[in-house]
Amino acid sequence: MHLETERLILRKFEETDVERMFLMDSNTEVMKYIGIPPLSDINESKNAIKIIQQQYRDNGVGRLAVIEKETNLLIGWSGLKLLTQEINGYNNIYDLGYRFLPESWGKGYALESAKASLDFGFNDLKVETIYAHAHCENNGSNHILRKLGFEKTGEFTEPDGICFWYELKRENYL
Repeated sequence: MHLETERLILRKFEETDVERMFLMDSNTEVMKYIGIPPLSDINESKNAIKIIQQQYRDNGVGRLAVIEKETNLLIGWSGLKLLTQEINGYNNIYDLGYRFLPESWGKGYALESAKASLDFGFNDLKVETIYAHAHCENNGSNHILRKLGFEKTGEFTEPDGICFWYELKRENYL
């Protein structure tokens, strides 16, 4: 899978992405609302990439590495994931997610990459509803989801606090 926007390339993760992935996942600001502590061992990022690669094989989709065209650097990840384990009473649903390095925040990359992923989900996968969730205190992420047209349909509690649950139906997609 390969998606492209004006400024970004979204592609499958490769083993060579591990250093930039670890840079992101070991950052306390990035991990603030994720519910797990920042990673302290690069092998944890290697394992995360292997898990994502297995999701490509098992489900045909998974989070994608986001490459900034201007610098050719991995700046984060974005995309759809088939949630096969239950979350908020749902399973076997498509979940939109994204995570970026702080130097990429505020540039519209999450919105841009999410739109490409939603286009893929609704137009290529023919998904009827795409879901997302964000920690209630993660104002940036909640703003992006509302801007994309997601409707908050509930809340659920995670070990690190309350998360907002969002749904976007194909017919409501902008």
